[in-house]
Amino acid sequence: VFTSHGPTVIMPTWFCSRAWFSHVGPFDEGGQGVPEDLLFFYEHLRKGGGVFRVDHNLLLYRYHLYAATHSVLEMTIWTHRVHFLEEQILPHWKSFTIWNAGKQGRRLYRSLTATSRRKVVAFCDVDENKIRKGFYCHEDSQERPKPKVPILHFQAAQSPFVICVKLVSVGCGCRAPGYQPSHSGHMTKTKNKT
Repeated sequence: VFTSHGPTVIMPTWFCSRAWFSHVGPFDEGGQGVPEDLLFFYEHLRKGGGVFRVDHNLLLYRYHLYAATHSVLEMTIWTHRVHFLEEQILPHWKSFTIWNAGKQGRRLYRSLTATSRRKVVAFCDVDENKIRKGFYCHEDSQERPKPKVPILHFQAAQSPFVICVKLVSVGCGCRAPGYQPSHSGHMTKTKNKT
């Protein structure tokens, strides 16, 4: 449910009753650049909604370069995701480890509020070069001394974890893996009902 890049459950695969849709509330029609599906999904979770997977292909989703989704800035989505993580998960944890000492893990750390950053006990990784550095220093911090967070091998790290994984880009301008050009030049991927 919580991802740093790309949705776990994309909107065209959602199925819910009209009553539940009305209970959650309408989409935020704030205009171009508003991730209304992501905001609706988070409200669904806030109101006790769940996510269930059906392991049958029930939908062919056409993903193309002119889709409205491209008007939503990546930073807007990132900000909403970090806020939701801090609202729904991190208050219940006394401490946690960020799994990824690379760009995505450091970006998450810098995006957190000071209260949430203080809960980060370590980064962990599998990359020996990152582990050899020993720590990450948050150079932009106003705190003195600047916070230094240890970088550990994943086997030495303690749960709970926030795992930050960057998806591999494909050459079509689409960010999600697994998309292949169709004969029409559009991107398509078969999705499961969830």
